[in-house]
Amino acid sequence: MNDVSSVARLARVLRPKSVAVVGVSQKPGTAAHAAISILTMNDYAGDLHLVGRSGGELDGRKILTDVSELPHGVDLAILAIPAGAVLETVQGLIARSVGSAVIFAGGFAELGDKERGVQEQIGEVARAGGLSLVGPNCLGFTNYVERIGIGFASIRPIARLGEDVNDAVAIIAQSGGLGGHLYLGLTAKNVPVSYMISTGNEVDVGLADFLHYLIEDKVTRVIAVYAEAIRRPVAFMEAARAARARGKAVVMLHSGRGAKAQEAAKSHTGALAGDYPLMRALVTDAGVTLVESLDELMDVTEILTRFPKPATGGLGVLTFSGAFCGIAYDFCDDLGVEIPPLSPSVEAALKPQVPAFIPPRNPLDLGTQPIWQPDLVRIGAEALMSEPSVGALAISIPIGSAQHAINYSYALAEAFKTSDKPRVVTMLGDTAALPDEYMKVATENKFVLSRSSDRMLRAMAKVLEYGRRDFTHETPAALPAPKLPDLRPGAQPEWLGKQILGAIGVPVPKGRLARSIGEAVAFASELGAPVAMKAQAAALAHKTEAGAVLLNISGDAAVREAWDKLVANVKRAQPDVALDGILVEAMSQRGLELVVGGRRDPLWGPVLLIGLGGIWIEALRDVRLAPAHVDKARIVLEIRKLRSARLLDGFRGMPAVDVDAVADIAVKIGALMRARADIVEVDLNPVMVHAAGQGATALDALIVTEGAANHSH
Repeated sequence: MNDVSSVARLARVLRPKSVAVVGVSQKPGTAAHAAISILTMNDYAGDLHLVGRSGGELDGRKILTDVSELPHGVDLAILAIPAGAVLETVQGLIARSVGSAVIFAGGFAELGDKERGVQEQIGEVARAGGLSLVGPNCLGFTNYVERIGIGFASIRPIARLGEDVNDAVAIIAQSGGLGGHLYLGLTAKNVPVSYMISTGNEVDVGLADFLHYLIEDKVTRVIAVYAEAIRRPVAFMEAARAARARGKAVVMLHSGRGAKAQEAAKSHTGALAGDYPLMRALVTDAGVTLVESLDELMDVTEILTRFPKPATGGLGVLTFSGAFCGIAYDFCDDLGVEIPPLSPSVEAALKPQVPAFIPPRNPLDLGTQPIWQPDLVRIGAEALMSEPSVGALAISIPIGSAQHAINYSYALAEAFKTSDKPRVVTMLGDTAALPDEYMKVATENKFVLSRSSDRMLRAMAKVLEYGRRDFTHETPAALPAPKLPDLRPGAQPEWLGKQILGAIGVPVPKGRLARSIGEAVAFASELGAPVAMKAQAAALAHKTEAGAVLLNISGDAAVREAWDKLVANVKRAQPDVALDGILVEAMSQRGLELVVGGRRDPLWGPVLLIGLGGIWIEALRDVRLAPAHVDKARIVLEIRKLRSARLLDGFRGMPAVDVDAVADIAVKIGALMRARADIVEVDLNPVMVHAAGQGATALDALIVTEGAANHSH
């Protein structure tokens, strides 16, 4: 669905004016009975139709014996039926122009390929017939705005949101159980929830569709997502960008960082194992705040709901403990969060307000003085929030006596009136009870209240990242497809790959393909000693392992000897390979070996890879991923985030290297991937990065076009 049709169709799902429950019998305790009870106990005002093969009545309502007896145009059908009956029922609903259906039953893609095929058939039939499907294998949804519950797992009254609410969280989860966890946790924190939607296997309607709908919802401020697979990535990223443009944060937890988690997702919602690093790079570029734990999902969602304005700057820390200052520094170093020093003006303003023995700095340790002077809490919090370089405030203080805690709550409430910067209050003592009056003040003033400093700091790191992320970089213009040599399907030989690089302006060593020993000798003489010689064939993707690369060759005799040795090595390693010839190249000056590459995912599209190159990419996997459309400034930022980034600025006598030149190469590879849809992989390893200002050279090149086996570089 596009975003317009998605919003219109989902209105019939989430705000149905008429509902049919299919699968009703006289037997109590069934999913159908539960669905009916949820609707009736919450005073569902629309038309309610019951369908069950045995017919009869239920609580005075007639039970139709077949969906063909339904009136035309029912908005939503609840399918409380076995998996084997779903396809036929869907066909019957389409014949009656039913708008949408929710499928509770499991037993589809989560079981295996055969059942996946049945699920896909159901989806194809529904889309062709204009029937929107939610599920299968889902718990339904709850609309808290209009008090509509479509489900079977929890028979309870639904609390309707107030008419003035405009700061609610909507929950979209591929796991209904986890969605329920989020709902309970957020409402316990007095965070309003507008919708809780379980999407299950997403045979039709999925994350992207619900995102598009919720962007237009006036009640919803933040959208919390739990995903095991993003099945329509392009549509999801479009929706995420639209949400960011409208000032609505999307906070997502995506399982599947490891192989075991990916396998668990298959058996849970039928998700196919995805590439987590690729997903992470692309969704964060689209504006999603990706978190790594349930705690972070809960905490970051709450903070961004309370404080929707993106925070810019570092973290201010207020505490009563010098020990916590050290803890905060350690945590923030690990999380990449800056704790900036106070500016001279803020320091000067704070100094006369605190006792002489309290240094006015960030982190601000008030020691034990607030016991006798609780207003210091207000003074310290106001000072830190007034600091321009501080984007958010983390407060970690002990409870003390009940009266002390109450005093601190009033002081913080007063301070918070002076700023809209995000802040979290951690009252130490783990689960020790807080005074009722403290909780009353915290609730009335919408404190984000934590009992764990670790959780607080991790959440604040994500909040600051959300505010820091720059979406203003210009996307390089799409280039017309460059005029390239003819490319056959599959892997291209290095010599041809380097012709392609030359055509798009990527520096490569001077060299020529020799097809005889005589040509090799002549080319080496033209280039000047020493030279590199490499056997060439598309099937030689890993030339080093085949002994197909010889370096630092000088003189005619050495060239002839190298030729014979290369041919013999390839014959021994890969007897069936027919060589195109030997590539003779000038040796490159030394530098730092990086890798620049690109890959076209069939669902996500093209992505760039930059990292430590040579043998180290396999050993250390120190790489960064970025969308193929990003500009040079963004690529430089990604390069600077490598774990080995210290090597870029000179290390143990090595000079600083030309980072800008590497970024230029990456931009050109991104443009190539965007312009030529037939290119599915580019692997430049190594790219020799020379001293600052002296450029970079692609020493090897593997380019793969459609029709190739998966290289997984």
